[in-house]
Amino acid sequence: MKYRRLGNTGLKVSEIGLGSWLTYGTAAEQQAADACVAKAFECGINFFDTANAYNRGEGEKAIGAALRPYKRSDYVLSTKVFFPMGDGVNDRGLSRKHIMEQCEASLRRLGTDYIDIYFCHRFDHETPLEETLRALDDLTSQGKILYSAVSEWTAAQIVSASGISSRLNLRPLAANQPIYNMFERYIEQEVLEVSKQAGLGQVVFSPLAQGILTGKYKPGQQAPAGTRGADDSVNGVIRSYLRDDVLGVVAQLDEVAEGLGVKLSQLALAWILRQPGVSSALIGASKPGQVEENARAVEIVLQPETLETIDSLLAQVADFAPAR
Repeated sequence: MKYRRLGNTGLKVSEIGLGSWLTYGTAAEQQAADACVAKAFECGINFFDTANAYNRGEGEKAIGAALRPYKRSDYVLSTKVFFPMGDGVNDRGLSRKHIMEQCEASLRRLGTDYIDIYFCHRFDHETPLEETLRALDDLTSQGKILYSAVSEWTAAQIVSASGISSRLNLRPLAANQPIYNMFERYIEQEVLEVSKQAGLGQVVFSPLAQGILTGKYKPGQQAPAGTRGADDSVNGVIRSYLRDDVLGVVAQLDEVAEGLGVKLSQLALAWILRQPGVSSALIGASKPGQVEENARAVEIVLQPETLETIDSLLAQVADFAPAR
């Protein structure tokens, strides 16, 4: 495993991190969480990500239980706050009240004394940004969180937060967690540069486009039984990827990977890690073998000619915009 600094901080995180969105949170999935976390440690992964909103706290409980056998200083743990956690008018958002209460609740569910990285899961247009940043700074002073961060914030929002933190002498944000994969590249336009200037590292989610970049889905064919793409109850984002033109490009990318002697998923992860502004790419896994396979992506260095080939293929679907 290789490690990178989280933005301008001194914290080092594994280039591949293990996330828990859509994977852990039920009793039946606890065994999978335990096995995947164990394999992650074997592979040198030290970064584990969850959120209070993942299955209304059950995701945090699963990750917390899976990490319990390990020394707390040996791993970096992140969680998030923003989405509704109850029916009350204050059970959501980034108000001081909600942040403080949910941090305490997350600590209890995770079974830990502190959270390494605390992400604002989205931007809250109803709460003054200064209120949010002061609350995060207070939690840091109290030792309940070590670093504050954001997720899916725009370049303008990051600039605004950076300016307020500087003016009020608050601890700066450490990271941004955006979606980033071969088909969703909006952060390349402004977010990467703005984050670099503000000292934020990118911790990207959905690097394999919800499994599209594993090659399991084929153009002109039904999604294989048992996969997320075949499940009508899952989020609709994955179905926006299931276009024949997108899957046709995926098939060509698979040929590029095969020519390099690697898996398509490893190629997709290596492509993300080519960006120096990316601190870590978060994978999801239900089987230990998936963790091990994806962790090997850090060994791949893509040559300029390969990157040019990939860019030419991706240009075929430059108009891709997933439904959200």
